[in-house]
Amino acid sequence: MWDTPETAQKIMKKLASVRENVEDWLGFKQRVAEALELAELDDESLRIELEPELAAIEKELDQREFKAMLAGRYDRGDALLAIHAGAGGTDSQDWAEMLQRMYLRWCELHHFESDILDLTEGEEAGIKSTTIAVNGLYAYGYLRPEKGVHRLVRLSPFDGAHRRHTSFALVEVLPQVEDDSEVEINLNDLRIDSYRSAGAGGQNVQKNDTAIRITHLPSGIVVTCQNERSQLQNRENAMRVLRARLSEIKRAEQEEQLAVLRGEYTKAEWGSQIRSYVLHPYQMVKDHRTDYETGNTQAVLDGEIDGFIEAYLRANLGPKTTPVKNG
Repeated sequence: MWDTPETAQKIMKKLASVRENVEDWLGFKQRVAEALELAELDDESLRIELEPELAAIEKELDQREFKAMLAGRYDRGDALLAIHAGAGGTDSQDWAEMLQRMYLRWCELHHFESDILDLTEGEEAGIKSTTIAVNGLYAYGYLRPEKGVHRLVRLSPFDGAHRRHTSFALVEVLPQVEDDSEVEINLNDLRIDSYRSAGAGGQNVQKNDTAIRITHLPSGIVVTCQNERSQLQNRENAMRVLRARLSEIKRAEQEEQLAVLRGEYTKAEWGSQIRSYVLHPYQMVKDHRTDYETGNTQAVLDGEIDGFIEAYLRANLGPKTTPVKNG
């Protein structure tokens, strides 16, 4: 511990997280015990006072049951969220920016820290791609169901005839891998280039080569980071993203091999969207994996996506239940 302070810091961080979790459960256990004691007194006036407390306990128990389903290896950890505009030109790039706003608002609602590591703007509007670091307890577990193609149907604001357009964007969700031993990166396999960060002009244009592009030669993965003013910070962030992508490839290969052995492997294709957001001719957001849907499209685009996340996790991790439809 004394000889390796970085390792000690990681262990103490993990210990603090476990201690906090245990103390939280012990506190909840005590709360339930006190409610039971009051209920056993058989006092009608106390029973009336207990009703709101029992309702609150049931609600918290349901939330704890839901969190208990997030038991994957990385579910409790931080996440990297990447959004890529698909085919559709300016409309898709605008859609990618709308998704970026949606997830940033979701982070605010959950008090998660969000940091844009890289952003490539579109020529006319929107963005071509973005990478966001999301830090907070269970960030990866919650965001994992968002991975896939998201489809938007609306009247295009970029079409002079105001016709209906369909746009696509790909969302990637990766765990932030802290342990370097999980993914071995040989520095000789990397090509690191520096270049001038892009900006909106004026004071935003960097005069020094602070942006970083890292190419992992064996896999062909290219990672860029340019949002920090320091080249060193951009390099560290780029390595974080590269490590996460290599870890995801390794995990996917293992799952693919296991699926082949089980005889259930099907190749994932770009074209199969997980969710559709329809703004015209009617208002609806529907997840095609669970059939969960809502007509409140504005709330969803403002970051209220917990219903979709919970429906997916309950359908895939918890007991099989009929999907809930939210009007």
